Amino acid sequence: MLLKVRPFLKWAGNKYQILERIRAVLPPGKRLIEPFAGSGAVFLNTHYSQYLVTDNNGDLIKLYLTLQAEGESFISYCKSFFTESNNSKSCYNNLRKIFNSTTETRLKSALFVYLNRHCYNGLCRYSLQGSFNTPFGKYKKPRFPEDEMRHFYTKAKNAIFLPADFREVMRAAGKGDVVYCDPPYVPLSATASFTTYSSGGFGIDDQVELAELARQLAGRGVPVLISNHATEFTLSAYKGASIELFDVQRYISCDGANRGRVGEVLALFDARLPCD
Repeated sequence: MLLKVRPFLKWAGNKYQILERIRAVLPPGKRLIEPFAGSGAVFLNTHYSQYLVTDNNGDLIKLYLTLQAEGESFISYCKSFFTESNNSKSCYNNLRKIFNSTTETRLKSALFVYLNRHCYNGLCRYSLQGSFNTPFGKYKKPRFPEDEMRHFYTKAKNAIFLPADFREVMRAAGKGDVVYCDPPYVPLSATASFTTYSSGGFGIDDQVELAELARQLAGRGVPVLISNHATEFTLSAYKGASIELFDVQRYISCDGANRGRVGEVLALFDARLPCD
């Protein structure tokens, strides 16, 4: 079994715990394209010669670009915010306010790391006005992910990071590319929706368009793997793909009683393979 490297960001739906399943079905290729970057767990734990890592969350991509450009200097700067005095609700709210108002990229990127590690459950959540609004997490001593950031910096030497919509990224894929999509998941119930990791959300129409783009790319010889909740909707939307179903532990619910195992689907669109 290959060693796994943890991302330096906490993230809803982080794929770290199912990496073996993802790596087992990802086809070989020259470049891996990830239109939904998230914490970068798949990027960090695969071995393609090139990577195109994108997301429509501009704050996230600016953070990755800053770390890629500055390395150790930026890591040290981020660490300076992880102090005992900053681990309080009042300091957190003040730094969150600065994050939402500053236009200075280096400061905003460092504060992204601080907020991610100090906020509730590591949720990256924005208001409809585009302001980060996740509340304080009340952790005794949030750990600064120094080693994880250093590994990301090393891996990023073979990557291009771009703020972009999944549509334009996927349409630009070509021969030698493999696409892995980890979109905001389809909700399991009417009250379970979590699609505001960037302003604008991600609705059912977006899910349908993503599946259609995957079919189009497969038809052009570009394999696409999509992960999502296993629901009646997703199984219908991914019709024609090679499907793998399994259960996975979820921890995102604020209700401990609801942090159980849920159905997961990996749908591989690849014209070279027999499909279910």
